[in-house]
Amino acid sequence: MSRIGRKLVIIPERVKVEIKNGFVEISGPKGRLSKPIPPRIEVMIGEGELRVERRDNDKRTKAFHGLTRALLANMVKGVTEGFSKTLEVVGVGYRAELLGKDAIKFSLGYANPIEFPLPEGITAVVEERGTRVIIQGIQKEVVGETAAGIRKLRTPDRYKGKGIKYLGEIIKLKPGKAGTKTA
Repeated sequence: MSRIGRKLVIIPERVKVEIKNGFVEISGPKGRLSKPIPPRIEVMIGEGELRVERRDNDKRTKAFHGLTRALLANMVKGVTEGFSKTLEVVGVGYRAELLGKDAIKFSLGYANPIEFPLPEGITAVVEERGTRVIIQGIQKEVVGETAAGIRKLRTPDRYKGKGIKYLGEIIKLKPGKAGTKTA
């Protein structure tokens, strides 16, 4: 059996879980999420816990067993605490600024500034004079995709380290050209 699939998902007091029509709906203080249950996978609600089991030992079903449990655990965490990713904008003159609640404007050394629209359910906070951007939301996948999309606007340069990187990401810088020595 899947080691991850066997683990129980603990449901906090403020979270409500419903299973209907092949979907799991989880609602909590931060919002409501819904996901379909894969075929041949059963989700059962116990006292303060969710259990995921499979009906057969097909290879595909085994793969969905652990995946379903992980997705349900992420949904529970999302509706209680939420998820966030922090990005750093590194470079002289590089900065970010919010345009209302649904877009961020980046100045990244290109001829024109770039406007990045935020998906529904995602909020952003710009700190430290435009050099730190925090992406927040209740869906882990959407938060990660949004952060990756922003990072792609200007990936960190391997020679100077300028660009957009995740907080704590270490960019291994390449050495520049070595001067020729004359004897």
